[in-house]
This record gives sequence, C-alpha cells and structure tokens, in this order.
Amino acid sequence: MKGSQNPWVVLTILCASLFIVVIDITVLYTALPMLSAELGPSAAQVLWIADVYSLVCAPLLLPFAALGDRYGRRAMLLWGYAVFGLASLAAAFAPNVAILITARAILGLGGAMIMPSTLSMIRQVFTDPKPRATALGVWSAVAAGGAIIGPLVGGALVEWTWWGAVFLINVPVMLAAIPLTLLLVPESPRADSGRWDALGALLATGGVLSLAFGIKTAGHESLFAPPALASWAGAAVLLLWFVRRQLRADEPLLEVRLFANPAFSTAAVSILVTFLVLVGLELFFTQYLQLVVGLGPLSAALRILPMSVTSVLGSLAGGPLVARFGAPPLVAAGLVGTSVALIPLVTLTTTDQPWLIGVCFAAMGFSLSVALTAASNAMMNAVATEHAGQAAAVEETSYELGGGLGIAVLGSVMSAAFAAWFPHAGVVRDSALALRSAYPQIVESARETFVASLHLTVIVSAALLMITGLVIVVVLRRHPRIAPNLGEKA
Repeated sequence: MKGSQNPWVVLTILCASLFIVVIDITVLYTALPMLSAELGPSAAQVLWIADVYSLVCAPLLLPFAALGDRYGRRAMLLWGYAVFGLASLAAAFAPNVAILITARAILGLGGAMIMPSTLSMIRQVFTDPKPRATALGVWSAVAAGGAIIGPLVGGALVEWTWWGAVFLINVPVMLAAIPLTLLLVPESPRADSGRWDALGALLATGGVLSLAFGIKTAGHESLFAPPALASWAGAAVLLLWFVRRQLRADEPLLEVRLFANPAFSTAAVSILVTFLVLVGLELFFTQYLQLVVGLGPLSAALRILPMSVTSVLGSLAGGPLVARFGAPPLVAAGLVGTSVALIPLVTLTTTDQPWLIGVCFAAMGFSLSVALTAASNAMMNAVATEHAGQAAAVEETSYELGGGLGIAVLGSVMSAAFAAWFPHAGVVRDSALALRSAYPQIVESARETFVASLHLTVIVSAALLMITGLVIVVVLRRHPRIAPNLGEKA
C-alpha cells in the first residue's frame, strides 16, 4: 500500500463516518421534547421519527454490501456520504413531521451504503492478521459505543442550539469525508457477483417496515386490530418470500442456512435483544428525565453518561473474559446482569433520583458490552472461515434491527400502558401532549402515569433479557462451535 494510503489513516476516516452513522440511531432522543413542541407530532409519529432510520437501514445493509462488492466499496461510500449529507440537511430544516420522517428514512438509506463498506474496506487495507484484528476491534467499539453516547451528543447540541443541530452536524463530516476518501482510501477490486437482487432488497425492507407498523398499531389500538393483523400477515409473506428467494439463489444476499446453526442464530438473537433493550430504554429514560423530572437536554444526557463510560470498560474487558471463560457463560451473564441492574429502576418516582439511575445505568453499560463482545465472538466462532464476511454482516444488521425494533416494541408497551392507565385518556391519549397540558391536574396525572408505564416497560425489558440469557447459555453450551453445511441448495 502506498504511503498516502496508510491503513491507520484509512481507519480514522472510516471510523469517523461510521461514528456519525451509528450515533444517528439515538442522537435524536434528547431533542424529541423540543422537536415535539415545535412540530407537534402524534405519539405514533414520534416513534416513527425515532426508529424509521434503523428500520430502513437494517434490511438494506446486506444488499448494499453486495452492491459495493460489485461496483466498488469506495464508490458506495461516496454515494452514501452524499445521500447521508443531503438527507441530514433536509431533516435539520424539516418544516413538518412528514418531511422529517421521510428525511430520516433516506438517512437510513445512506447509512446502509456507508456502514458495510467501512467494515469491508478495513478488511481490505489491513492485510496482516494482527493489525487487522486491532482495527476490527476499533470498528466494533465505534459501532457499539456510538449508539450509547448518541443522547449525550444530542443533548449538548440541543442545549446550546436547536433540535435541527443533531442532523446539521452530519453535513460537515460528510463534506470532509468525500475528498478525504477520494484522496486516501483505495478502491476495492470489483467482484463479478452476478445480478444484484433488487427484489430481495425490497422484500426485506418491506417486511421489516410492515412488521414494525403492525407492532406500533397494536400498541396504539389493540393486539387484534385489523390494521395490525394485516401488517403482520404482510410482513410474514414478504419475509418468507425473501427467505425462499435466498435459499434458491446461487449467490444470495443473505446465506440463511447460517441460521440453521444454533450457536450462530442464538448469538445473533442475543445481539438483537441487547440493542432492542438498550436503544428502547435510552429513548424512554431521556423522555422521563426531561418531561417528568424536568431536566434540560444536556442534564438528561449526562445522567446516562455512566452507561457510556462503563460500556467502554465492558468492551475492553470482554475480550480477556471471553478468552478465560468462553462466550456462552459471558453472554448469559451479561444479559442476566443487565436484567438484574434494571430491577431497582421500578422504584423510580416523579422526583429526581440521580444516584439510583447512575448506578443502574453504569451496571447496565458494563453488562451489555460484555454480552455484545461475547455474542460477537460466538457468532464468528460458529461459522467456517469463508463465511466470516456474512457473519459480520448479520451482526451489523442485528445492531440496527435491534435498535429499530426496540423503539417499536417497547414504545408500543409504553403507549398501550399509558392509554390504559391515564385517567384523562378521554381528553388526551398522547403522553407528550398530556405532559405539556395547560391544566396542572392533567400534567400531574400524566407524570404519574408515564412513570407507571415506564415501570412496566422496564419489567418487560428485564424479563426479555433474563429469558434470552438463560436460553442462550443452554444452546451455546450444547452447540459451542458448529459450522453449517452450506453445500446444498434448497
């Protein structure tokens, strides 16, 4: 490699762009109260604003990875930077909710172009195994840590400027990334990967969005509401069609036979569940701290800072712990430990309890990071070497999909509980509107109901983590390392 294409310089450029892509999962959280006051979205629209980014990005990661292999990963990065920058500009100055949701969806499209290309380029420029392992570790830390510190970045920006700044900050980074990538990042060899499966990409994206729409509709109406049932049926048809298409393809976007390996599939599920709980609870605790406790955006974000610090420590400790104890017990310990750390939060009230939140979030950050590190190790050990790229792509997808579904699932739990328990539901069902009401009695009832709904969401999250942890330790102990037979086509 030429001196001008130093691999560590390339890594810096790639990780800077990756960081912006990943923090956009959660950077908006502390801005939502200010944004809601200005644009006036409904409760359902707030959830779409928060998670449409991840829901679009997740199913497109694999298709755009394949497209990058075919037409060049650097070219895909450059297109991704352009799309991401333009969508950020549109989101920052969105005059209404519809345009903001659309801009967030296009941001997800740009993120799907950027994220897999960064990982592929690292594998390309680091030819020696030892430096490559270090570089991949840095990439994983940025990917996992970005979502955790997103609210802190957003809180600082909103405190000093306005809600659109959480998007506007992306623009100069993308503008700088384009010339730097052209000058310093080498183009990848182009693979003759056959015909690009555009239909497969549409099926996966439509299936995920339909699933999320059904979940949210069930939370705002009822579990058996016709729109929810229709959405779930549509999701099942689209996703089953996608799986069948991949099984029959000579060069599938996703090698679904990997999921026949219990060690691989349970590790992927653990990553998805971990991000589901992490991203979902981050959203609702930033709302709790601002709308119920009354903190400003930056102060609310700083309350979550202990989780950011301990997540770094957990990532650093995860590797040596996996080497000593193995992945299965650490995955289970991380998930169960997070579940235990959540339980004291059911004692939260409408008054500020900083020490309780700080200690619980610190324990959560460490436990979740250990679980993610161990699950990633289990995924890579569960597949043959030639399928390591597909395994890494599935891991990326699990991060994004877990984040999107976390807001959809836990948001639906919150919304359903609030609507059922709020004594003034006949007047206003929207928690954000109720908390900004001009009537003190409605505001106080809304604060109490929001806290009760948050308690239920914490209990659901803790139960989900506990069950997943127990199932995973059993499965991974029975199937610690099984490479599936991928030789036959369906």
